[in-house]
Amino acid sequence: MLKGIDPLLSPDLLKLLAEMGHDDAVVLADANFTAMSLGAGKPVLRLPGVGMARTVRAVASVLPLAADVPHPVAYMQVGGTEPGYRSALQRETLAVLAAEGLQDGQAEAVERYAFYERVKKAYAIVVTGELEPWGNFILRKGVLGEVLRA
Repeated sequence: MLKGIDPLLSPDLLKLLAEMGHDDAVVLADANFTAMSLGAGKPVLRLPGVGMARTVRAVASVLPLAADVPHPVAYMQVGGTEPGYRSALQRETLAVLAAEGLQDGQAEAVERYAFYERVKKAYAIVVTGELEPWGNFILRKGVLGEVLRA
């Protein structure tokens, strides 16, 4: 155990998040996600029994979101819904990210197959125990550092 570190963040997950560089993406996926085929050659970690909002809370506590892109967060659009629709799980998870500094408009819904294409470019996938379908998110890592000196 480490002081100040969410106990959900296992050594493997902390290592994975620390290895990511600026603008690398991590997929936080529900239990139904096709992680092994889409993540071929990538690290795939599992957090069985852990819901999405709880996972996002833990990850966001140590992962800075990219500030230099319009949408550092993407989530899978629920199939068959109108643009702008967000499930209760998506609203809850985005509220967790808002508490960590995500601004209005910085998260975007992505159609399922376009989401899969983004997953192929991600650094790693974390499969949660989330049972609600369409509960998949991509977080892009930002930087920590001081303001540039003149």
